[in-house]
Amino acid sequence: MDSRVAVVSGGGTGIGAAVAGALARDGYDVLIVGRRADVLADAAARIAAECGRPDAVTAVTADLTDPEQLDRVLGAVGDRPVDVVVNNAGGYLSGDTDTLAGTAAYWRANLDANVLTAVLLTEALRPALRRPGGRVILISSISAQRGGGGPYSAAKAALHGWAYDLAAQLGPEQVTVNVVSPGYVAETEFFGDRMTAEGHAKRVAATLVGRAGLPDDIAEAVRYLASPTAGFVTGQVLGVNGGSVLGR
Repeated sequence: MDSRVAVVSGGGTGIGAAVAGALARDGYDVLIVGRRADVLADAAARIAAECGRPDAVTAVTADLTDPEQLDRVLGAVGDRPVDVVVNNAGGYLSGDTDTLAGTAAYWRANLDANVLTAVLLTEALRPALRRPGGRVILISSISAQRGGGGPYSAAKAALHGWAYDLAAQLGPEQVTVNVVSPGYVAETEFFGDRMTAEGHAKRVAATLVGRAGLPDDIAEAVRYLASPTAGFVTGQVLGVNGGSVLGR
């Protein structure tokens, strides 16, 4: 059997790095994609050392909002089928809303970072998805379900609607498409220096289990959706939020 290939965007830190590590330990050849070459190289070396496979992870430096840079990903994949695509790139981008021009730039930046990156990466790799058995997984956010993030919430919610369409299109080829929607996850770069002790405590108190999430919690959800066990699961949003928002 040929090697299994997984592509993880935003794979250099936090949730993306945890997902890449989990898939590498499961035997995948993992491509991690991001804009920071040094961060990606460090993550690739660390994960390879942890799983004892020197060539387990390949770092691909690319800005996924730029269609021309997708060729870098395709070049790294080569002629291999792609088993798993994990769209994790994105984040909350601040902006100036004092003017309409500033508001437009603020919204476009968040939509580009969180939606366009996923669309372009998935569409670029769509012909290469293994059929049957391919997996497309989108990393959303609890804010898509409860609001609170302005354009970030809207962008992540857009992933849900697109996932439903994509699941319908790819289902007949036995390729599944699902969304993982994390709640508050500590030990990531998401909040930067904006998180306070009070903010952390408030978010933990909002859970039913009394703790913050960790990147590995999200990685384990992705592992399940990427596995053969989840072949009958598609078009779903899996909340991993400690009960902060209940399933609907």
